[in-house]
This record gives sequence, structure tokens and C-alpha cells, in this order.
Amino acid sequence: MTARKGNSTNYRCVLVKTDKDGITWVTFNRPEKRNAMSPTLHAEMEQIMLDLETDQRTKVIVITGAGDAWSAGMDLKEYFRETDADERGQFRSFTSNRNWGWDLISRSRKPTIAMINGYCFGGAFTPLCACDIVVTAEDATYGLSEVNWGIIPGGNVSKVIVDTMPSFRQALFYAMTGRPFDGRQAVAMGLANIAVPANQLKAETVKLAHELMTKSPTVLAYVKQALRAVRTMDQDQSYEYLRAKILALRVDDKERTRERGMAEFLDNKSYRPGLQAVARPGAAGGSPRKKVMPRSTSKRI
Repeated sequence: MTARKGNSTNYRCVLVKTDKDGITWVTFNRPEKRNAMSPTLHAEMEQIMLDLETDQRTKVIVITGAGDAWSAGMDLKEYFRETDADERGQFRSFTSNRNWGWDLISRSRKPTIAMINGYCFGGAFTPLCACDIVVTAEDATYGLSEVNWGIIPGGNVSKVIVDTMPSFRQALFYAMTGRPFDGRQAVAMGLANIAVPANQLKAETVKLAHELMTKSPTVLAYVKQALRAVRTMDQDQSYEYLRAKILALRVDDKERTRERGMAEFLDNKSYRPGLQAVARPGAAGGSPRKKVMPRSTSKRI
């Protein structure tokens, strides 16, 4: 792997490029194998996700694939057959896969978008479900094809699809039949958020990334953490957790988003929180209003 220089870095299996506006494009780069995931790709993605978490230039992370695929899943030759007799290599590859494909993406403080540009099969469903938002081409092709060649959807794929898809029967149907489905169906089943024609995919993703950048990054991180955490809590646990999380956010948010939003809405009548983000100090985007500072007599909370 090479050191990151300027606004781009080339690894053996992944391309990383950060635009001047803060979007970092992470592109699986094995188009000749439809971006099937090899041990090298897993090791590189693990390092990339660790680096981006503290990269000040990166505001939004977009994960996509080169050529006509997002990812065809695991590389059957390199990920499975060649590591069957290599205990050390198998452990390292399997661990890197889990670290970046679920843990690092799902716990990232930065917004993550999966931009699905083509084939998405098998093991690729784990990072797909780990991303916060999914924008897909309408003609992208998805499939849980493991049943066709003698295994179950493993590597936590079975877990993430039943957690993500609102219909358990749909998850069973596609896992049991191995039938493919397209981007429109992925949205209908809750696996993706937005489906657009392939020629509009990048533009729609950039538009969404810019919308996310109008929000406080600290607030976004807390929103992500809160929603993921409460999924496994009961009502009483979630109430107590969310109350503590809200109080912690007031301390952690250096932009004082809550205080400024209330001042603009209640004191100056210049802001409608249901329709737009409160303008961020010193940042592009947000609503084009004159910067309003909280009144000096107000308590900082």
C-alpha cells in the first residue's frame, strides 16, 4: 500500500480520492473480477477506514466500485480456496473483513454512503448494510447466491439482511432461492434509500453528500450512534440512554448548534428548523441567513 499524498491515493485493490469539497471516494478497484473481495482488498480497506476516521479533509465517505460492479462478494479463489490451508492468512483476512466491513463503517463518526453502481452479491451485503445511506442505480443487480454453491450467507450477511430488511419473509425468499433483484426492488425492501437511473447516480450521491455537510458533524455522529444503539434496547433503556446522549452532545458540540438554532428560531424569527439546517459558522452550505449569535444574557447549555 502507498502513503496518501495530496487528494488521492492508489492502493493495489482500492482507489481513494478526496474532492476539495470534502467528499472522499473509496472505490473497489478490481473491475476485472467485478471487485470481488480478496485478502489484500480487506487489508487495504481496514487501513483506509482507520485513516479516514481522523482525516480532517474527509466530511463524507462514499464507497463505490470500478467498472460494472459494486462488488461481487468474496473472491472464491483468493479469499476461500487459497486460505483454506493457511490458518494465519485466513485469520488475518477474516478479521480484516469484519473490522472494516462492519465495525469501522457502522461505528464511523462520519456519514457513509454506499453508491451501488452495478453487481452487489454475497459478502458485499455486509458493508452495504453497515453504511448509513444507500444510493443505487435502478438497474443494479443484487443477489444472495450462496445457496447456489453450497453455503449459507455467512460473514454476518445473514444477520445484517434480517436486521435491515423489514420483511423477514423477503430475506428468506431471496436467501433460499438465490434469485437476483434490481435497485428498485432493493429500495422497496429497505436495503437502499434512493434508486435513480445509472447516469444520474453520481450526481444524486454528490447532492446527498452536500446536504449532509450542512449539518453539524458532531450532531450527525451522535444521531448515528444513538439510532444504532437503541435498536437492541427496550423502551426504558433507550429513554435513559438517549437522555444521557443528548446531554453529552450539548457539551461535545463545539459549534453550539442547539443554542444557535434556538436563538435564530425564538429570538430572531429567522429560522425554521423543520425545513432546513441551522447555518454552520464558517462553513459553506446551510441556510443563507445572517449569522446570529446567542444573546449575551442567555445561559450556555
